[in-house]
Formats: sequence, C-alpha cells, structure tokens
Amino acid sequence: MRTRNTALVAAMCAGLAATLAACGGGGGEKDPDAGTNGVGKLPAAKIETRARAAAGSADAVRLSGNLVTKGRTYKLDMRLKGDGGTGQVSTEGSTFELLRIGKELYLKADAGFWAHKGSSGDGRSGARTAAGGAADKLDDKYVKIPAGDPSYQRLSGFTDKGVLLDGLLGLHGRITTGDRGQVDGVRTIRVLAGKAGEGGSLDVSLEGHPYPLRLHRAGGAGVIRLADWNKDFELTAPDKSHILDYGQQIPEGT
Repeated sequence: MRTRNTALVAAMCAGLAATLAACGGGGGEKDPDAGTNGVGKLPAAKIETRARAAAGSADAVRLSGNLVTKGRTYKLDMRLKGDGGTGQVSTEGSTFELLRIGKELYLKADAGFWAHKGSSGDGRSGARTAAGGAADKLDDKYVKIPAGDPSYQRLSGFTDKGVLLDGLLGLHGRITTGDRGQVDGVRTIRVLAGKAGEGGSLDVSLEGHPYPLRLHRAGGAGVIRLADWNKDFELTAPDKSHILDYGQQIPEGT
C-alpha cells in the first residue's frame, strides 16, 4: 500500500511540475514574443522593412490623424485602396470631402468653404468673384476636378494609397527598437529614428501581419493612425444630379 501511495504522489508531483512549466511557473520569465508574429525579435531596420512591405501589399487601409506639411495642418480621415479613396480633409477652418474612383476626382463642400476660398487674398479678383458668386450653387455638390486643373494633383494625393503611404512611412535617421505597447488593443513594437525618435517613430503590430498602426512624424509634423488594413469598401460614383462639371478648371481657391 505504501509503495502504491508513494507512486501516486510521485505521479501527481510530476504532472504538477509539467503544468507549472507549461504555464511559465517555477520563477521563469514569460516570453514576450509568445503568440506574436515574431517581428519583435528582429533588428529595428528589419521591423521597419517588414511593416512597409505589409502596408504595400495590403488592398485597403483607413488613415486618420493630423498631418503638417508646408506650414499647413491637415486633419485627415480617409479610406484608401488601389483604385481610389474617399474621406474628409480639414484645414484652416475649412472642411471638404474627397472621392476618387480611378481617375475621376470629386470634391464636395458647403457654401461656406467656397465663399472662404473665393475670398482668399491671392490677387486674382476675377477668380475670387467667380468663386464667391458660385458658392451657393456649389453648396453640398460634388464638383468634378478635371485632370488639367492645378489642384488635381495635390488633392488626388490625399486619395492615393501608394502616394500617401510612401510619403508618410519613411523614418529619418538611425533606426532603433523602442518599447512594446498597444494601439487600439493590439500589441505593438515601436521603432524610432534619430535621437529619442526625433526622426519619427512607427508602432508595428505584433499580431497577425506586421502592419504599421501608428506613426509619429519627424519634427512633430503630425500623428497618423492606420487601421482597417485589408478591409474592403465600396467606391460609388455620385448621382449625376449632384455633380457639377466645370470642364477645364474649377472655381479658384481650392
């Protein structure tokens, strides 16, 4: 009987020891990369490379936050994919919507936007008068921006996934690995460029694909969140009754 009891206790202890070992018991350190995609183990430069590759191969993304460029601050909330994008842009007290389907680009804003733009002091009084007088007509309509218009290239850039990601995701300076954290509940690893991240920083997902989830731009030039990776959405052309087509050039001021 004593032999059987001793064997039973030994078996129980062995099972308990195995359970503790599997759960990280026994005083051992928990592996921070357990259950992750493994990029946290890579050098910082490779983490950035993997993140840019994942972003480039994704079919769609939602990009939101603040972007400072050429002395102007833009607030963005755009959904982007290969053949176009849609969303809202705000700057200097004005807000407008952009929609691009293929090469067709539309801008939608209220009368206040057009009146404000038409009265901007750029010295072109005829253009200002035209835009100001057209404000009511343009109110809440989709204005088709012709490819030859000076504003087409600048505005279409906000709807171009490749252009925006290529321009935003670059870090400047020597890249190092930062802290682990979370973005919207997703575990991340941060890579930083320059001294104390002055060249920008990127929070990269440790779950699933190593998508970039948050970007702090160099020099305090804005913070951008990137979400809904690979979540498709529809791009629907506006009803013809809500479109105004000015031909070669839209009213001045956009």
